[in-house]
Order: sequence, then structure tokens, then C-alpha cells
Amino acid sequence: MFKKSVVLGIAAIVLLSLVVVALWAPGKHHPLARSEDKVAIIYVDGVIMGGRGQSGLLGDSGGTDAIIRQIHDAQEDASVKAVVLRINSPGGSAPASQELGTEIKKMRSSGKIVVASMGDVAASGGYWVAAVTDKIYANPATLTGSIGVYIPYANWEELYKKIGIRQEKIKSGPHKDILSPEREMTPEERAIIQAMVDELYNQFVTVVAEGRHMDPAKVRQLADGRIYTGSQAKKLGLVDEMGTMYDAIDGAAKMAGIQGTPEIKEYGKTSPWQMVFGSDSRFSLDDILNQQLKNELPITAPMAMPTNFSGE
Repeated sequence: MFKKSVVLGIAAIVLLSLVVVALWAPGKHHPLARSEDKVAIIYVDGVIMGGRGQSGLLGDSGGTDAIIRQIHDAQEDASVKAVVLRINSPGGSAPASQELGTEIKKMRSSGKIVVASMGDVAASGGYWVAAVTDKIYANPATLTGSIGVYIPYANWEELYKKIGIRQEKIKSGPHKDILSPEREMTPEERAIIQAMVDELYNQFVTVVAEGRHMDPAKVRQLADGRIYTGSQAKKLGLVDEMGTMYDAIDGAAKMAGIQGTPEIKEYGKTSPWQMVFGSDSRFSLDDILNQQLKNELPITAPMAMPTNFSGE
């Protein structure tokens, strides 16, 4: 009985500690030099999707609203002279990437230097976000590019017939159930979807051409959906420098005219679970495919990737 009480007491203390840390650890600060000259770090991890996402004891997940709030906080902080976007993302939603890119451009217009640092992967929507920054750093083995758009569609009509499922819909218009998996798309519907993909692709090409100061025709030659290593991307003009996140921090500080070593201000909440057991932000192609099958994955995630990536 005594041992059981001790175990329950320890468990209660650990749980209370996790709750306290979750409530009182909104960010991380590394005072290295002058407090008036800071370089902020904002993390773009995982699939880029719009919305608030979810927050809990295990950390924050999903949604660009939190990242946009961090961008606004950094923009309004007069002590922040430059911002490093640490990107480790395979892409995601075109509208969410676009919205994030628009906010980054607003921050640049306010006078802040914004530098992208690519981690394991910064492809598709991840590259969209990087393309609107002042400078892009990548590791030689980083996977990037995948400039393009696709809208997934699966036709399960024959499978439904085999297992005896027949769906009926009462719809307001002929295209209300477009992309439904229980029937084949009509030629007219295929043309509608292709027109959407073409428009989004043109928007993506424009973002890259403007951000990288490249001829749109050259961008289209590179933007066939393929991925590139960081070293390949540098040769093609899609990346500026080879370097780590700390190289990007040093470069951002110099661009902002910071003398000496800047103070680093990291945005984003570290979960108590990560504090106790370490960070684990891995994502895999299997997870992305599962989301696609559930119709949860938006329309710019690249497919030509190795199976697993590990976040830092």
C-alpha cells in the first residue's frame, strides 16, 4: 500500500510539473550578446496547412495561424533586426503556403531581414515559403524544389462494386460531387480540375520568378515537379548559399548590420514532453499518403521523396 502511494505521488508530481512547464514556457531565449540586437528564429515544420491546428501537452501541431502570429510578434518587436525561417517541410496547402508567403513579404516590407534555412526538406509549399525571403541557405543534401501542384483523385468504383457498396447523392448541381471516389470523372470535370491546377501552378511560378529574380521561362524549365538536392538547387539558382542554421543566423545578422554576436530569440512553444524526452518531429511519406487517402492532405505536397525524414 505504501509503495502504491509513493508511485501515485511521484506520478502526480511529474504530471503537475509538465502542466506548469506547458503554461510557463512560451518560448526559448539564448542571451548571447546585446538585447537590443536580436535575430529571431521561426520554425516551419511538417505539412503546411491553414488553420489553428491543435495544442496540448505534447506540443503544437498543424496550422499556419500560430506561425503567422509569430511573424507578427517578430515584426512588432523593435529589438528583432532579422528573422531566420527554419524550414523542414515537404509542402502542403497552396493557400496556406501563399498566406504564409504574403505575411513574410509584409515583414520584409517593414524593414526586417528574412533569411530561410532549409533543414532535411523544404520542397513544394516549403520552397514557396523560402522563395519570398531575402536569402536562402540549404545543406548540400537538403531535398528541395518540387515546384508544382497536383490535386489527388482516386477512383474506387470497381472496389465498391466488389464489396457491395452503392452510394447515391442528391446534389444541387452536376459538379457538386466532383472528385468523388465512387465514380469516374467526366471529361468536363477533368478540364475544370486541370484549369485549377494550371492557375495555381502559374501563381507558384510567379512567386519563384519574383523571389529569385529569374525569368519565368527559366523557372518553368525547372518547375516540372522534380526535387533537387541543396547543391543542385544552388547551381540552378534556387538557393543562395550552402550552410547550416547557424550559418543562416550569422548571415542574417550581417545583412541586418548587427555588430558582434546577436541575441537569438526562438519563437514557438517547446512541449514538456520534448523537454523531458527530447524532440521527435519525424514525418514520413507513409503519413502523407495516409492523409491523402483520407482526403486530408492539401494540394502541393511533393510525392517524389524518400520514405522518411527526421526533423531536428
